[in-house]
Amino acid sequence: MLVSKRKQAAWLKAVGLSMAVALVSGCSTSSSLPSVSDEQRLAQPDYEYVIGAGDSLQIFVWGNEELSGSVPVRPDGKITTRLVEDLEASGKTSTELAREIESVYSRYIKNPVVTVMVNGFVATPEQQVRIVGAGVTPLSIPYRKHMTLLDLMVAVGGLNEFADGDKAVLVRSFDGEQTSYGLKLDSLLRDGDIGANLALMPGDIVIIPEAWF
Repeated sequence: MLVSKRKQAAWLKAVGLSMAVALVSGCSTSSSLPSVSDEQRLAQPDYEYVIGAGDSLQIFVWGNEELSGSVPVRPDGKITTRLVEDLEASGKTSTELAREIESVYSRYIKNPVVTVMVNGFVATPEQQVRIVGAGVTPLSIPYRKHMTLLDLMVAVGGLNEFADGDKAVLVRSFDGEQTSYGLKLDSLLRDGDIGANLALMPGDIVIIPEAWF
C-alpha cells in the first residue's frame, strides 16, 4: 500500500523529534514531574537575570548625558560605548556591568555613577526556555520568575493541529546531567487539567512530537 507524501513527511518529522528527545535526554528518564500548587510555585527560589547576546541596554551616566544612551549586546556578547570598545556584557547582571563601566569610565571622568537598564530581553541560553516541535510557534523565550508550563504554551500559541501533546517531553539539566520527563499537554490545554501544569526552570526544553498516522 502506498503511503502519501504528507504521511511520509509527518512520519519522518516524528522520527526526527524522537531522535532529538533521545539525544538531549541521554540515559536518564522519568515518567513525569509532579504538578505544583500556586503556593509551591511562588515559593520557588529567586533567580537573577543576566544579560545575554541580543539584549538591548540603556546606559545612564549621571551628570554626563553625552555618555548616556542605548546600546545592543552584540552576538559575541560585547558592547561598545562612546568611551569603550568591546566590553564584555553577556553573563553579567545589570549591576555588575554598571560597576565595570564605572571602573573603566573612572579613567576619563571623576567619580562616574552608572546605571544599566535592560530594555529588550533575550537572555543567555541557560536562562531561556525553549519549545520545539509541534507548537504553533516554536521559539526560545527568556525565563521569568514563577513561569509555568501553561505560561509557555500561551506564549507559543498552544499546540498545532498535528501535535501529540500527551507524548511531549520536558528536558531539564541538574548539575550538568539531563533528565527527561513526560508531559500531558493535551490534558492541560484541551481538557483543562490544571494538575498537568508545572513550574518551569531556566534552561528547560519542551519537545512536542506530532501524532503518528
